Amino acid sequence: MDQMVPVQRFELAIAGMDCASCVSRVERSLARVAGVERVSVNLATETAHLEARAGTSLADLVAAVARAGYSASLRGPDTALRDGWAFWELVAGAGLCAPLLAGMVWAVPGWVELALAAVVQVWLGARFYVGAAAALRAGAGNMDLLVALGTSAAFGLSVVDFARGAGPLYFESGALVIVLVRLGKFLEARAKRQAAKAITGLRGLRPEAAHVPGRGDVALARLAVGDVIEIRPGERVPVDGVITAGLGSLDESHITGEGLAQPRGVGAGLLAGSLNLDAVLRVRVTSQAGESFLDRMARLIDSAQGSKPQMQVLADRVAAWFVPVVVLISAVTLGGWLLAGAPVGRAVIDAVSTLVIACPCALGLATPAAILAGTGAAARRGILIRNADVIEAATKVSLVVFDKTGTLTLGKPALARVQCLGDVPRDAVMEIAGALAASDTHKLSTALGVTHPLRAEMVKSLPGLGVTGRVAGHDYVLGSAALMARHGFVVPEAEGAATWSYLAAPDGGLLAGFAFADQIRPEAAAALARLRASGKKLMMLSGDREAAAQAAGRTLGIDNVAGGASPEAKIAAIRAAQAQGDIVAMVGDGVNDAAALAAADVGIAIGAAADVAIEAADISLLRADLQLVPDALALSRKTWNVLREGLFWAVIYNVIGIPAAAFGLLSPAVAGAAMAASSVCVLANALRLGRGKHKK
Repeated sequence: MDQMVPVQRFELAIAGMDCASCVSRVERSLARVAGVERVSVNLATETAHLEARAGTSLADLVAAVARAGYSASLRGPDTALRDGWAFWELVAGAGLCAPLLAGMVWAVPGWVELALAAVVQVWLGARFYVGAAAALRAGAGNMDLLVALGTSAAFGLSVVDFARGAGPLYFESGALVIVLVRLGKFLEARAKRQAAKAITGLRGLRPEAAHVPGRGDVALARLAVGDVIEIRPGERVPVDGVITAGLGSLDESHITGEGLAQPRGVGAGLLAGSLNLDAVLRVRVTSQAGESFLDRMARLIDSAQGSKPQMQVLADRVAAWFVPVVVLISAVTLGGWLLAGAPVGRAVIDAVSTLVIACPCALGLATPAAILAGTGAAARRGILIRNADVIEAATKVSLVVFDKTGTLTLGKPALARVQCLGDVPRDAVMEIAGALAASDTHKLSTALGVTHPLRAEMVKSLPGLGVTGRVAGHDYVLGSAALMARHGFVVPEAEGAATWSYLAAPDGGLLAGFAFADQIRPEAAAALARLRASGKKLMMLSGDREAAAQAAGRTLGIDNVAGGASPEAKIAAIRAAQAQGDIVAMVGDGVNDAAALAAADVGIAIGAAADVAIEAADISLLRADLQLVPDALALSRKTWNVLREGLFWAVIYNVIGIPAAAFGLLSPAVAGAAMAASSVCVLANALRLGRGKHKK
């Protein structure tokens, strides 16, 4: 029998990456470390996500990244401390280049140009030489190599011509390329941080300590489940918990996207990161440090932003060959101009322009920038997307399948009627049913509302059907008509739209029926109308009886309805639709929906869904608002469109720019500016995802 091998997960911050070829090199280097089973490197977040067998050494991973020419460390909180220094370097570079540009209009002594260009080349250009040397040691190329080769060629040619007393000089070309590329990287870094605010913002919501009565402020790592903490007005909730004393209003907008303050009293659950507005609350801790809903949410967003769709995998493979091919094209450009009889200076400058305009950065940033911005924008709206491939699948959805209870309805059924069907009195029936229901999580069980039930033993939950167990020495069955039929009981024909559950004893027959009433969510009709308007087909698969499901379907205008659907029946219906060519999204909230969520092309767990449903889902909606379903699909479509646009323009830019430079249509300075602008434009295009309501 195979044994499960424990898996370690690492998140490494990678410093020094500039382009997609850097990503490929880091991934290859890490993949060769013994024990590493999966690695994904994200250029936009400058992070490596790894899965490795237990015992894999962090030191080995860091050493592997160093051999590739980069540095690595365990990922910590993002910081912008380097921005100030980089800004002043750019200011100094612009000051040094100003006289060089003036030399294109007025006469500037050659030795002044040489001195200024040398400072730029050696000081501001040092990072390109370091990166190029590391790449060459690793047997590969990157953007640093292209810039180092191009600017060195322009500078070297100008030094030779200056020494010979010949002209013209091209000192301004190399210096401007360095400053412009540095400017592009500076703007690119700022845009990356803007796109990554979904994660940094979440991490900033949680305080570092909690007030424990009698102990003072205690670090979160020292809190234990069951501890009681105090949260004062204006403070954020540090960990998940349940209120034991107090009544107040909580702002949960940063977590669930719900704009209105939510009233919370004794017994209500609180989420870490919520803002306590107006009362002193005593809260019992229910989650360990690092395992709150906020922590899990941040990890899920982080994982999604670090994942790659298949399109990016292909782009990375192309990027791995990009630099060698560009160097070859530059050499052909140099040789072609020389063979055509052009002056050496002209041939070198056009070859330099070819090196400088080539931009693997945009190719490497197009996909992760879109994923980063799209998942961040979704998180701010209360939508969690599990990985990048989900975004592609969501754009192709043609059929949206809904569960009924708790999804299309409010999920808070109230007991409307009790019908005794045997000789057992009503009070005794309620006590027995309450005992079984107390051990079950189904909403109908909760709705029985028995305050002091008897104790049930040997309880077994049957997802989608009901529950069995022993009470006071007798076996009982509580659940749907389908469960009764399994045990050989014939239930009365139900009338109306109420949902019925039944209580029976294998040795005593059918004892009682319980009618429950539920309400359609107020936003359901509008959300379904938006889905229809976008061309989606709709279906309802409910575990409720057929008459109740059909009644809800008529109210909502859903024609394709199936009631009495077990978890297996839901899976079969989804697979049948997939076999007919539909791309299926399943929307549900309960344990009985988990299998269907996993079987669908896109599983969407809504609101306060069961943990197993959230784990099975591809998209989790953090508040019970059906309008988030069309929002999620629309935002996925927009993200995918931006991703494709980024890749398209990154490719077109190089397809047009490289030949234009090779044929002498672009100077090195213009080529450098265009190269820097390409990455910034890709990121700026992705940042559009953070704006708008995505209602279409």
